[in-house]
Amino acid sequence: SISPLGIALALDAVDKNTTYEAVWAARDAAVLEGLAEYAPDIMAPLAALGPDLWSVVDQLPRLGRVFFGAHLRMERPADPVLFGWHAVNCIREWRGDTHWALVVAAGLSGSEASIIHNAWVGYEKDWLASSRGSTSEETAEAWVQLESRGLAVDGVVTDAAVATRQHIEDETDRITALPWKLLGEEASVRFAEDFEPPCEMLLARVDVTAGSNYMPASRQRS
Repeated sequence: SISPLGIALALDAVDKNTTYEAVWAARDAAVLEGLAEYAPDIMAPLAALGPDLWSVVDQLPRLGRVFFGAHLRMERPADPVLFGWHAVNCIREWRGDTHWALVVAAGLSGSEASIIHNAWVGYEKDWLASSRGSTSEETAEAWVQLESRGLAVDGVVTDAAVATRQHIEDETDRITALPWKLLGEEASVRFAEDFEPPCEMLLARVDVTAGSNYMPASRQRS
């Protein structure tokens, strides 16, 4: 649901000012610096689990998973922490591609999905659509389309719409259990135990730098 215009502007800026390889290298350097400063406890588990995670990544189906495929084609880092981090990112994008296939199957546009997600997590009206770059015109049109389907009434998302969003989440969880089945129960439990505390620390850093609404997929619903 990120604005296509925003993506186009970012790609254009790269084309005019640098290279994709340079951006990727800068991102990797920032990841290592950020993890070392704000979540150092995550670094050893990332390095230790990296080979097993890549074994999982290499077994995941690629058909129709564009972001997963784009990450998969990049060179795997030599640094053991980045090696593990990139594997986790591939799994995350595999889930994301699966999720968006379900959003499309539900007949939702990016702006419509943002509006429904916004209600699902209880944010102030239109915050999520705005944060993802939807224009006021795109958001207004999304409301019109939702109302035409009975998913909104008088500018308020209906219970049916929230139920649709919950169904999408439940189906995403069901379909994307595959990586953890491939990793195995013991390693998956260890992953959760090792990664959740430092990830909470990173989320606290997001709260400070960007606000408590950002990264809604990483937050517990109230």
